[in-house]
Amino acid sequence: MTELAPFDLRGTAAVVTGGGSGIGRAIATEFARRGAGVLVTDVNDGRAETVADEIVAEGGAAVWQHLDVTSFDDFVAARARCLDDFGRVDVVVNNVGTMVGGRPEQIPAEEWSKLLDVNLLGIVRSNEVFLPMLIEQGHGHVVNTASTNGIIVYSYHRTPYAASKAAVMMLSKQLFMYLRPYGVGVSCLCPAGVLTNIVEHMRPVGEQLPLRAPHLPLVEAHVAGTNVADAVESRAFLVLTADEVRDELRREGEDLDAYLLERESWLHDESDA
Repeated sequence: MTELAPFDLRGTAAVVTGGGSGIGRAIATEFARRGAGVLVTDVNDGRAETVADEIVAEGGAAVWQHLDVTSFDDFVAARARCLDDFGRVDVVVNNVGTMVGGRPEQIPAEEWSKLLDVNLLGIVRSNEVFLPMLIEQGHGHVVNTASTNGIIVYSYHRTPYAASKAAVMMLSKQLFMYLRPYGVGVSCLCPAGVLTNIVEHMRPVGEQLPLRAPHLPLVEAHVAGTNVADAVESRAFLVLTADEVRDELRREGEDLDAYLLERESWLHDESDA
């Protein structure tokens, strides 16, 4: 087993995608509070600039850059900006996500493709740009944002989102094992019930099913930011916003068939209520 030394965020440089709001903003802000220089990137330039300005106003180091995760060139430009402003890249946070809502059979392949291009292939592009550098320098850390909806079942009205986040989890597990011998750690954030603006990115398709949410505590985005920063510094893999998820994972692992039947009954009882 490869041992990695604890990671000190002080004096490092981090690139955060989707850093203009929600969890991305919270991560960028917390990293800066712990002494990292942060490149705040977002497809919304105004939001990215605002977050960078807020960090600087609080005494931190931050700049901003436009980044659309469907553009390979934008990732290349972000790498160049981080190197120009901070002279290094140590941490990469892949946080962007979008949703499609509707009955699974009514969501066309085109919508799946659009969502996967953001939620999954956005990370693939990031890996192509940043991983060779992290591997060559022999240190660093990668954070990928998945979702509790990608590791336990509590809805079927956003199946493409759940499937994409399950893929992010498996991608992160693979990278965790691959990158550790090179001195690069990996964390996977699986938020549940975080108060953010993610609903802005929900595209309704066809007949809409009632929204279902897990019976888990709601937390503010700063909780996720703190938990991610702690995970990076301790080199932990799984990052949760609700510890109850661990119990769900244990129950699922003990008897998956029974667990799915229980979930199915709960979802249909909720729908009939």
